[in-house]
Amino acid sequence: MNHFPQAWGRPRDDVYGAYDSSYLHSNIPKAHTSSPIVTGTSVLAVKFKDGVVIAADNLASYGSLARFTDVKRLRTFNRRTVVGFGGDVSDMQYLDRLLLSLDIDENYGSSGHDLDARNLHTYMAKVMYKRRSDINPLWNQLLVAGLDGDDQPFLSSVDLLGTTFSSPTLATGFGAHLAQPLLRKIVDDEANVKTVTREQAVNAVKECMKVLFYRDARSLDKYSIAVITKEGGVELKEDERLENQSWAFAEMIKGYGTQTV
Repeated sequence: MNHFPQAWGRPRDDVYGAYDSSYLHSNIPKAHTSSPIVTGTSVLAVKFKDGVVIAADNLASYGSLARFTDVKRLRTFNRRTVVGFGGDVSDMQYLDRLLLSLDIDENYGSSGHDLDARNLHTYMAKVMYKRRSDINPLWNQLLVAGLDGDDQPFLSSVDLLGTTFSSPTLATGFGAHLAQPLLRKIVDDEANVKTVTREQAVNAVKECMKVLFYRDARSLDKYSIAVITKEGGVELKEDERLENQSWAFAEMIKGYGTQTV
């Protein structure tokens, strides 16, 4: 008796000859993602004198449909790093599993070395560049926020091409156009980081999240926000709501709909 399921119900090879199994093999060419389907929008981050604040809303859009309203796009890594994901949600989940595996290896390793935010950013940059070189990119832009090896605030970005850069304020998606000018009002360059308090940074990020909810059709009023400091480690809140919303500015918008003035 042949115990292989693919041979069940077929004539015996020793009586009728070998069975043609070529139809079992797919002739469909290998395909890669050519455009994201379910996506997350902006991720915002800003440095202050003692650490970094990073935030992202909890919406994952299916095209233009606000489909999933409880998708957390901030991931903690050890006690001093947070990664924020913009772009494709399925690729975000793949990277999340990759980071979990790396975190387990680090925790159970015997070296005694702990990856800081700068180390993790370098690792993510290599992953993104490798996938880009394979012509199979991960459709994400990442912000890595936390503390470096000297416990100084660290904030840097990496995109689907493996391109990296650092700045006192960073934003992905629509936030790069709408939030960056507001964040740069309080932190224009590295020299200003030392003058910014935690309260100022948190309030600026919250105000930017409100502006994005007003102006970005792919955003939501529920968001996650994390503060990373040397003393408190990672303080993550995942179900925050925008406060003091006001749509009064809509009355001043002219040129749309049936308005004639």
